[in-house]
Amino acid sequence: MHLLPLLALFSLPLARAASDDAAHQKLVALAAASGGLIKLDAATYDLLTTPNRDWSASIQFTALDSRRRCSPCKEFDPSWSAVAKAWSKAPAVHRDTHFFATLDFDDAQTVFQKLGLQSAPVVHIHPATEGPRATGKTGVSKYDFSQGFDAEPLAQALSNHTPIRIPYSPPFDWARWTTAGAGLLTFAVLLRFIAPILQSRWTWAISTILVSLVMNSGYMFTRIRNSPWMGGDGSWIAGGFQNQFGQEVQVIAIVYGTLGFAFTMLIMVIPYQATAHRQRFQIYLWSTIIMLVYSILIVLFKLKNRGYPFRLLL
Repeated sequence: MHLLPLLALFSLPLARAASDDAAHQKLVALAAASGGLIKLDAATYDLLTTPNRDWSASIQFTALDSRRRCSPCKEFDPSWSAVAKAWSKAPAVHRDTHFFATLDFDDAQTVFQKLGLQSAPVVHIHPATEGPRATGKTGVSKYDFSQGFDAEPLAQALSNHTPIRIPYSPPFDWARWTTAGAGLLTFAVLLRFIAPILQSRWTWAISTILVSLVMNSGYMFTRIRNSPWMGGDGSWIAGGFQNQFGQEVQVIAIVYGTLGFAFTMLIMVIPYQATAHRQRFQIYLWSTIIMLVYSILIVLFKLKNRGYPFRLLL
């Protein structure tokens, strides 16, 4: 009669081991059936997080139903699924000691209430409590979402809790490389048509003149001093020769360019006109433009140097 209690006492560890092995095999089967990501409810959550376990687990708490209007949940879920799928490709000897799972709010509201979760998504990492991977720590770790919602930092962070590194590699970015290829092809086609323009000396002459005008008008002066575009009162001419606004550079460049172009027309174009009438008309035209624009230049000079007494037409 005394042997029965002893036999029952000795059989408890065997029964517990058999129960733990059955739970582990069930989790392995669930993971295999769902591509490496177990979809949890209240019962399977308790099974996965049983206090006596020789496996670890990463669990995503989320709310994917459209009624919950959880945009972060929908943004993070593809990254979570990608990392779980990558882990399913690890060797079985390591893969079956760590599980990835997802628990949706609508599948187990009682679990959310028990854990006091008021927001989603949340990621908990449960360490192994028994066996060779037990560390003596039973507390739950949480993923820090300040690292972002992307799959790569998630895989790096969770690899600190898995038996081996998660074999995740970013997918090939077809959109990026397709865009780059299309851009290069477009540039090559355009280059064929614009090559004669680039090889023309007039293109480089005009470019040189424009750059010289902008630089001589004070562009580098305003860039070095980080001058504002215009004054606080809306003025675009800064008083004094040691001050200049950004908009002032454009105005001065246009004035200098117009004067230079007018003198070029007088010197290089008008002498080759076919008739005296056309020559006379263009002389009057460009001379008038020079007088008017030069008058504007003197007005601008008077604004810079208040008290300047001279003027031309304006």
